[in-house]
Amino acid sequence: MKRSACIDALYGEIPFLDRFQAAKNDGFDAVEFWGWPDKDLAEVKKAAEAAGIPICGFNGDADLSLIDPSQAGPYMEYLKKSVETAAFLNAPCVTIHSNGLGDGGVVIDPRDDLSDTVRTCAMFQTLEKCAALAEESGIQMNLEALNITTDHVGNYLKYTQDAAEMIRLIGSPKLKVLYDAYHMQINEGCICDTIRNYGDTFGHVHIADAPGRHEPGTGEIYFPRVYRALEEVGYKGYVGYELFPATTTAEAVKAIMTIV
Repeated sequence: MKRSACIDALYGEIPFLDRFQAAKNDGFDAVEFWGWPDKDLAEVKKAAEAAGIPICGFNGDADLSLIDPSQAGPYMEYLKKSVETAAFLNAPCVTIHSNGLGDGGVVIDPRDDLSDTVRTCAMFQTLEKCAALAEESGIQMNLEALNITTDHVGNYLKYTQDAAEMIRLIGSPKLKVLYDAYHMQINEGCICDTIRNYGDTFGHVHIADAPGRHEPGTGEIYFPRVYRALEEVGYKGYVGYELFPATTTAEAVKAIMTIV
């Protein structure tokens, strides 16, 4: 499995454009980040190429929601721009979510006025369009469920099973699940069983320990067993370290690189 550094969370001690080289020097195979509109994309591409490290993905949907039927059109228009950005940066994937997220990952509008039926059907219908766009463009879409108690109160998609079964129903090779061990330990636990049951749908994996969202070894998750479960199901994609160092990035990297 290949390691990716989320450079919006790691390397906060240094300027953003310097983080590409730092991640390369520390032995990461790729980098990823959150949003793209706030970045100088030409400079981002230049920094990645100079460091010799690929960008494996970023968020593609900003503050728009899959669950809101009225946002289906704007959602796809924004996603097309994200796909164009991914192509420019040579990034193979973008991440998508059920809800629009604001600063700090705050859920903008949970649309509690809509029934679960409407929200689920709206998400499914727009995901079918996402899959078509992914197949046409060659840019994979990874659908991520988020925790609803600590970081993203009000987020609609909260369980791996719901995400995985939607992906299986749509059946596109370019529409996958982003499985985040931190979020799912909080929401559902049973990480290894979940990997064995739904690992065939995973297109990307995020790692942070829980509680705290710090590096492995700071919380309750036994990551060697998690990695073995991923290997058992044949997962060969990136494992992205989307975590906030408990002390420094240097110490977090030591923990990341020693977990086997």
